[in-house]
Amino acid sequence: MPTVDEILSGLREVANNWKVLAIFWHVYFGAAIVALVFGRRPSKKTAGLLLALPIFSVGAIAWISANPFNGIVFALAGILIVVFSIKLRSEKAQTAPAPFLIPGALMCAFGWIYPHFLETSSFLPYLYSAPIGLVPCATLSIVVGTALVLNGLGSRAICIVLGVMGLFYGMTGVAQLKVAVDWALLTGAAIILVLGFFLKSNRPSVGGRATTPSQG
Repeated sequence: MPTVDEILSGLREVANNWKVLAIFWHVYFGAAIVALVFGRRPSKKTAGLLLALPIFSVGAIAWISANPFNGIVFALAGILIVVFSIKLRSEKAQTAPAPFLIPGALMCAFGWIYPHFLETSSFLPYLYSAPIGLVPCATLSIVVGTALVLNGLGSRAICIVLGVMGLFYGMTGVAQLKVAVDWALLTGAAIILVLGFFLKSNRPSVGGRATTPSQG
């Protein structure tokens, strides 16, 4: 098992050696945010597949960086999200009510500027090259945030996958790696699990719409 110092060193190396890819993922999420702001809504199925891509990216980078554990976990998580997304209806994704929309937007902003691992003398580079799509916690933060904004895509299964991933990596970051900012990911993970509970329980209070288990 690698030591804490080795894990942190590996994450810093990834964050700083793959900045071009991080910039790509900022453009990717930026385009999605602009589309949402202007009222464009993808189908639930399409949105789920799009959210799986940065998850796969983290897994691929982990394999390249000789971190098979993260490589396997993120590959499996990406596959699960793809499978659950394919089962979703083709109806448009809906934005969440305020109790989930606001934390989701905050999680997106936090993931966008994830303030760790990138070596820089100023804050500016975090605005366009924070390690989303590269390291677990940054990526899960923005993916969980986007899923919250889109009301969990109406899928309790996707909420559970993202929530469990967020809890595991958030707790690892806080307790093992001593990365205090990962408390934000822990909070977002807990919120998306709560959202998943409401979706599963078929309560109309989520966005004023009843949900059914057949939605995923």
